[in-house]
Amino acid sequence: MIKQAKKGNQNALSLLLQQNYSILFHYLLKITLNRSVTEDLVQETMLKCIQKIELYEEKAKFSSWLISIASNLYMDQIRKQKTEKKYNEQIKQARSLKWKAAASNEEWSELLDALCILNEENRIPLILKHYYGYTYDEIGRMLKIPAGTAKSRVHNGVKFIREELEDHERKRGEA
Repeated sequence: MIKQAKKGNQNALSLLLQQNYSILFHYLLKITLNRSVTEDLVQETMLKCIQKIELYEEKAKFSSWLISIASNLYMDQIRKQKTEKKYNEQIKQARSLKWKAAASNEEWSELLDALCILNEENRIPLILKHYYGYTYDEIGRMLKIPAGTAKSRVHNGVKFIREELEDHERKRGEA
């Protein structure tokens, strides 16, 4: 049946998915502890399976392959949620800093707004390079990353800041 599904036989693929639905559903229910999330992930897993069936290698059981796909999708979802939560926390902290600066008559620029929403991975090397003048080698040693990675992160940070400032200028021009 797997060979037929890999050759494009929709009935064989449909039967395979039906046979493995219960295993996949109960596995995801145990790891997510949330029926709604489980249902969404089962659908995403099935869709991914349909799209990638030709990549299935028959070394492992088909159910194991589905579980692997589902696990990866779930882990991606968790990482995305953590990133969103971290981003929202950064925005909250930035607003607090901005408010405190205004309350004590300190200057706050659009650049600081942009720096606040830049991810730490790029913000830290950017600040070390452009505010403190460290070389890429020094930044790399400080952050325990290769100098080339430090250079790339600074470049990406500068690119992000430019885009944010240009966007801010466009919005100000429209107002």
